[in-house]
Amino acid sequence: MRCTHAAGRVLLVLVVLLTGYAASGVGAGTAGAGGRGPLTLATAGDLTGYLRPLLEGWNRAHPAERVTLVELPDSADETHAQMSTDLRDSDRGRFDVLNIDVNWTTQFAAAGWIRPLPGDRFPLRSFLPPVVGTATYDGRLYAVPYVTNAGLLLYRKDVLAEEGVPPPRTWAELEHAAKTVAPRHGLDGYAGQLLPYEGLTVNAAEAVYSAGGTILGDEGARVTVDSAAAREGIGFLVRGVREGWIPQEALTYKEEESKQAFQDGHLLFLRNWPYAYAVSSAQGSPVAGEVGAVPLPGPDGPGTSVLGGSNLAVTSHARHPESAVRLIQYLTSEPVQRQVLTRGALPPVRASLYEEPELIRRFPYLPTLREAVLTAEPRPKSPNYDQVSLVVQAVVQDALAGRLTPAEAVRRLARELTAVSSR
Repeated sequence: MRCTHAAGRVLLVLVVLLTGYAASGVGAGTAGAGGRGPLTLATAGDLTGYLRPLLEGWNRAHPAERVTLVELPDSADETHAQMSTDLRDSDRGRFDVLNIDVNWTTQFAAAGWIRPLPGDRFPLRSFLPPVVGTATYDGRLYAVPYVTNAGLLLYRKDVLAEEGVPPPRTWAELEHAAKTVAPRHGLDGYAGQLLPYEGLTVNAAEAVYSAGGTILGDEGARVTVDSAAAREGIGFLVRGVREGWIPQEALTYKEEESKQAFQDGHLLFLRNWPYAYAVSSAQGSPVAGEVGAVPLPGPDGPGTSVLGGSNLAVTSHARHPESAVRLIQYLTSEPVQRQVLTRGALPPVRASLYEEPELIRRFPYLPTLREAVLTAEPRPKSPNYDQVSLVVQAVVQDALAGRLTPAEAVRRLARELTAVSSR
């Protein structure tokens, strides 16, 4: 998932080092035994191909602290599995720095796989406020926000303009346009990421949150999903599949498949991360110039996105933790964060970049994205998050397939999440 992943699949963006950076003293101090030296950095696959050339810039400037990049699979679930396997092997683990989905921080910290970080070494006050909470566990900083993300509703501006229909602010408006406008233009109505993987957990959580519900509380200690709001949120997705304005194909979509369907001109509405806006709007795209973006709708007005993105963490068995901290400081510096946006079309964590007129002209969705990030909610925090996510995926998949009603799905979620939380 591109959270970022969109991010899981969120990419690290490295640019040529500014010549005065190392001399500024930004790397003073230590992060533990081991000092400085080479590093291995693990991330999800680089889908755009620009990461390795940029990483060479860091290595030229830091010959004694060279970073070897390890690209794991594109799938967030597979990346999580491979990272977890490496982290469990404290004697032979090969990763020093991890680019992790924001929701893995709690699990990795609780397991002792990543080490606490000195908060005064990082510009946390310069970040968008919600992102900092994704990097903490039990009151301590265990990672540093690197890329943020929030789901947006992409739509075909040309189609809605021709029909005289404004972009939807509510589920009812979205449903009506998906059922009436889309067929008149040979389009499917709405899609998200509904294949049973991490993306389905995100889409389900957003539906529940948008209806005013929650899934877990107290960092996973309390199950809160059994509510009318959760039934309404799951019901929104189930109704769309049953009535056909969410096409059956959407049950096979991850981020890339859903983006491609929208970019190829098959969808009126798409829930996805901002990268999908950038790619669909790029020169050569069949829908270039016809893509708009608004916050996700909810029952009575704008809904709530899941807070996506990635954090940078230092493994507990890192060979050179001071170099790891220096690398993270660099990646979260303002010049590099600017490149995260301009080179990678990935949402930076630096708040000031969302207000620059030049960047807004180039990335017109930035004000909408900032609004979505500031109102976003994290996925359920839990030391057993991977099991929580698997439960949500399995139950919601059964509901979308018509094997459970929304009420039955919510009751089953409550039972199975209670079992996971008690482990």
